[in-house]
Amino acid sequence: MMRQPLCWGNAMIWTISDLHLSHAQPKPMDIFGPHWRDHPARIAAAWRARVAPDDWVLVAGDISWAMKLQDALEDLRWLDALPGRKVIIRGNHDYWCTRRIGPLRPHMPPSITLLGADACDIGEAVVCGTRGWITPETVGYNSASDEPIYQRELGMLDRALAHAHTLADGQKPIVVMIHYPPFVNQQPTEFARRISAAGAAACVYGHLHRRQDHENAVNRTVDGVSYQLTAADYLDFGPVAVRGL
Repeated sequence: MMRQPLCWGNAMIWTISDLHLSHAQPKPMDIFGPHWRDHPARIAAAWRARVAPDDWVLVAGDISWAMKLQDALEDLRWLDALPGRKVIIRGNHDYWCTRRIGPLRPHMPPSITLLGADACDIGEAVVCGTRGWITPETVGYNSASDEPIYQRELGMLDRALAHAHTLADGQKPIVVMIHYPPFVNQQPTEFARRISAAGAAACVYGHLHRRQDHENAVNRTVDGVSYQLTAADYLDFGPVAVRGL
């Protein structure tokens, strides 16, 4: 694959999500379809072919099936061994990753930065992120149980965007990482509206795995923001360049 600068400098910014690793307690993913067979090996092969040591890879959640940090560390070390510097957020299946990520950060392997309602400067851009949640437009939304989480995640996105603006200082593009899609039936949710209002350049998200959801996913620029679905199975199990920078 021919390498070309994504924005400026020599580093490229790649993205992929939904790795669904399970090294400590194996959970074969091909129960969800034959296309998942041997998916860690396929991800690793594509990753090594594309990503250089100085590149960045944004991983938008659902990294490990592990329930506890101790088990997740095996998956995180696997990720650490791949080329590049990684920025990760938690997904809905990252039970090992609690909302209070401060105590988890010292346990992250050297090449991994864990974000949660905050941001980091990666040189070429500023990256911020949070998990997100289903929204009132989603079929099955329960106002009693989902509303508190939804409001909390909106607040976490606001804090992440505010931190990103401080770091970017108007000089660098902002990339938002969110696990849940910020669109329902291709219509912007409140997450998308706030991302756009904040002037973000790009947003990467995951979570979607059904063919119908892949076909209906938003992979275009909306209200000034370039959106990309980055679920591993959608990307044929290899990282792709972040668009919109």
